[in-house]
Amino acid sequence: MSAKLDRRHFVAAGASAIAMPFITRSASAQSPWPSRQIRMICSYPAGGQTDLLARAFGEFISKQTGKTVVIENKPGASGAIGTAEVARAEPDGHTVLCSISTTYIMNRVVMKNPGYDMDKDLTLVSVIPGAGLLLVANPKTGIKTLDDFVAFARKSGKVNFGTYSAGSSPHMTINELNKQYGLNVEPVHYRGEAPMWTGMLEGTLDAAMGSYTAAQSVLQSDRGTVFAVHSKKVDAIPNIKTLPEQGATSKFFTASGFTGWAVPKATPQPIVDRLAELCVAANSDPKVKEVLGTFVLEPALGFKETNALYQRELPIWIESAQSLGLEPT
Repeated sequence: MSAKLDRRHFVAAGASAIAMPFITRSASAQSPWPSRQIRMICSYPAGGQTDLLARAFGEFISKQTGKTVVIENKPGASGAIGTAEVARAEPDGHTVLCSISTTYIMNRVVMKNPGYDMDKDLTLVSVIPGAGLLLVANPKTGIKTLDDFVAFARKSGKVNFGTYSAGSSPHMTINELNKQYGLNVEPVHYRGEAPMWTGMLEGTLDAAMGSYTAAQSVLQSDRGTVFAVHSKKVDAIPNIKTLPEQGATSKFFTASGFTGWAVPKATPQPIVDRLAELCVAANSDPKVKEVLGTFVLEPALGFKETNALYQRELPIWIESAQSLGLEPT
């Protein structure tokens, strides 16, 4: 063998040797997921709807993967505290966020600096479309339909309408109805659904809006009459029409919101796809089905369906939120 060939051989061998550590690291980066315990950060308090969904789906994922899924509740700032932590986490699929559309969409409008940029820092994996929220009137008002509500509001001049927070779906619903019908409905903001429905029970509100499950205390005691649902019918009360079915025209009444899972933006797509597949597979799990049934929720969606829903609803939510005129805090 000539010296020239020997030199080429040496250079080639050296290049292969230099490349080996990179090949090893690349192969390691694509090792099976998950390779250790998964942290699922729920950005809302323990015991609520978001937390119970996180625990039910987390348990299913744990059974399927053989790795423990630990639920960590990190509430505060409309979900921003827990979300910012996930956004800063290693993008390897071992830190997962469970939150709601308020966190994923609304915070960019109502907060100057939520601590994360949804578009740059996070990838939505799978979502559960929101259920139709109930519009409930105090029986003393005689309201049984949207037309009744509009007539009552015009005659009264002022209606006290309960919401579970400023910037919430009920708040935007009031704003949209005021715009369309020229009403002066007053939002009365509470810190959560429980105290809002207590206000209905005590008779201090003319109307309120919230979930079917949380409203049961009012409905079962005959302290409230459902006169509409926000965006989609509720199977348990199929005779109650949606706002669009009763003539409300805002695009906001076609948006349902959602609860769902996200991971840091740079998480490899195969991991994102696998996690999304597990969320969809969980729909058939008895415990998951029980939680979904309790809150009258639809099954979790796959990755493509999830992001199609997000892109469709994003501009609707933002436009409605901005029309509230809230100053970012």
